[in-house]
Amino acid sequence: MREGFPIAVPGMRIGLLGGSFDPAHAGHVHITEMALRRFGLDRIWWLVSPGNPLKTRGPAPLDTRITEARRIMEDPRVIVTGLEAQLGTRVTADTIAGLQKIYPGVHFVWLMGADNLVQFHSWGRWQEIAARVPIGVIARPDWRMPARFSVAARKLWRNRLPESEAQLLPLANPPAWVLINVPLNSLSSTAIRAERRCADSKR
Repeated sequence: MREGFPIAVPGMRIGLLGGSFDPAHAGHVHITEMALRRFGLDRIWWLVSPGNPLKTRGPAPLDTRITEARRIMEDPRVIVTGLEAQLGTRVTADTIAGLQKIYPGVHFVWLMGADNLVQFHSWGRWQEIAARVPIGVIARPDWRMPARFSVAARKLWRNRLPESEAQLLPLANPPAWVLINVPLNSLSSTAIRAERRCADSKR
């Protein structure tokens, strides 16, 4: 095990939730709690990214975002990490490949909101991601139907498990994915950043 990396042993079921977390908020906590329960996961690692290559505007400093995320995420089963910076990866496919090399025998599941499934086909080597790990998709407000008919969903339609089998996802042979419906939380990092900018401008 590399120094500074989370502890995991073969057989564990670990969800990976990547993002800028700029900032982390109650919506992230909500989908994390739902994913832990619905997918039968032992742990979830938040992968706070150095920067999202699909976004033109850079996020707040990594250490700041990690500190804020650890403050809001209190469940001991959830570990907030800067693993992408530690691995030196910027593309999700490389991050997953690196983690699978370091943690052989661990059952990783990539987690994403339904809004991310809509743009999943624009991610670098997205089909490799789907071939490496099962994918758990969590419904988000106004995104359930677009997600069901997204480019990636159509290409992976035959690999979709019914929602009733969500607990089986971590042990499924990829490509495999499930879209789960959960009580919805409309919070977004974009809205929170906008509110902060508005508040700062009034000072």
